[in-house]
Amino acid sequence: MQRIIIVDSPADWPLDLPDVQVVSGKEYLTTEPFRKQRDIRVFNMCRSYKYQTIGYYVSLLAEARGHKPIPSVSTMQDMKSQAIVKLAADEIDELIQKSLADVKSEEFVLSVYFGKNLAKKYDRLSAQLYRMFHTPFVRAHFHREVGKWQLRKVGPIAAKDIPEAHHGEVVEFAKEYFKGRRTEQAKKPDIRYSIAILMNPQEAMPPSNETAIKRFIKAAEKLHMEAEIIGKDDYSRLGEFDALFIRETTAVNHHTFRFARRAAAEGLVVIDDPESILRCGNKVYLNELLEKNQIPAPRTLVVHRDNTDEIFDKVGLPCVLKQPDSSFSQGVSKADDEASLKRELAQLFEKSDLLIAQEFLPTEFDWRVGVFDRKPIYLCKYFMAKKDWKVISKDKAGRTLNGRSETIPIELAPKKLISLALKAANLIGDGLYGLDIKQIGSNFCVIEINDNPNIDHGYEDLIRKDDLFLGIMEVFLQRITAAKEGRSYQ
Repeated sequence: MQRIIIVDSPADWPLDLPDVQVVSGKEYLTTEPFRKQRDIRVFNMCRSYKYQTIGYYVSLLAEARGHKPIPSVSTMQDMKSQAIVKLAADEIDELIQKSLADVKSEEFVLSVYFGKNLAKKYDRLSAQLYRMFHTPFVRAHFHREVGKWQLRKVGPIAAKDIPEAHHGEVVEFAKEYFKGRRTEQAKKPDIRYSIAILMNPQEAMPPSNETAIKRFIKAAEKLHMEAEIIGKDDYSRLGEFDALFIRETTAVNHHTFRFARRAAAEGLVVIDDPESILRCGNKVYLNELLEKNQIPAPRTLVVHRDNTDEIFDKVGLPCVLKQPDSSFSQGVSKADDEASLKRELAQLFEKSDLLIAQEFLPTEFDWRVGVFDRKPIYLCKYFMAKKDWKVISKDKAGRTLNGRSETIPIELAPKKLISLALKAANLIGDGLYGLDIKQIGSNFCVIEINDNPNIDHGYEDLIRKDDLFLGIMEVFLQRITAAKEGRSYQ
């Protein structure tokens, strides 16, 4: 793959890098050869990435031409977003505090050249910032507030602004980077597309177990695609793939959301897409959505500190209390009486200004309907953990207890159950969802809509077996193909 460096003016480029072509932004944007060439890695080192500047258009048109720009337009947007900068800083806060512990001043600026700094003690922090804000030359501004370092701003460094004293080492960093860089390798002749599977091997309760991940990879291979497991440190590699499949528990204030957002911005097919993570990840939103669309659900109240008295009349006791972003039964508790209600509310209000109080409906099991691409793909009964009212519980020693599950053919499901699940899931989108539904007599009501639902080998796949994994990969293939052909899916 050819590498080209784009700058405002080659005359101002201070570094001598072998085997790398240096081109002006105007030449790249306007000359015919660059429009027609393929297999180009574009290193955008223009002095500004602001909207509608030359630097902005270099990355924008590089993406349109099928080139691989660094930084991408989505990375440019990330650097301008205080919310994204803060989210990134929160992820590496411990590393920031440790790396800057010996700095005496209240302000600190870190210059990152291809993931490195001239001072080796900042190499780990520099590498993390480079992974998060995938830009050749980055300057990070830190400020100490109440004894703690905060990342205030991240932006590009123009080549002409690199101090002359740094030139020699920056050249060595660049040579090392280009020498060791894993560029996109030519796919095998029979491989059509590549899928990144984001997972965390250390996660206590992942949405797919190890064997299920292997089945997904095998299913992709059957369709002449390759699937590769990636981790949270592979953020900068997203541009190498055609799709992202998140098999790690998602949350909005988490790297999984940042991965989804970045992948979607770069045109990848994404499951779970950022909109689904946002919508399913907050039970306050889900309550409004279900109520507005008249989806049967338990009596529910959005609770704040000033309306807790309404719980007695509108929901009743006992009731279930939930943090808006609770998952896997964590952040979920039950209040049996007024004393326990006050106690549980006090604990939950420490973490969130809004809570959900929901009518308690005791059942032996919850239905779980897996939905993907607006179709049911599996059906399970999740039974409550032994001597508990939840599917997942903990004993006094802190060990996780799971209720048993039973997988059932979809064609044997009550029609009202599947109809309700599809109606509710379609309000979110056409992604991968798990609908938790309770049955009271012959009636059904939606408890939750989950993005990133469990698909484990030995559980959800007991009926369809390998066909479950193959069916999911077939949808990926169809969506990628549609995107490559410039047409909408379905």
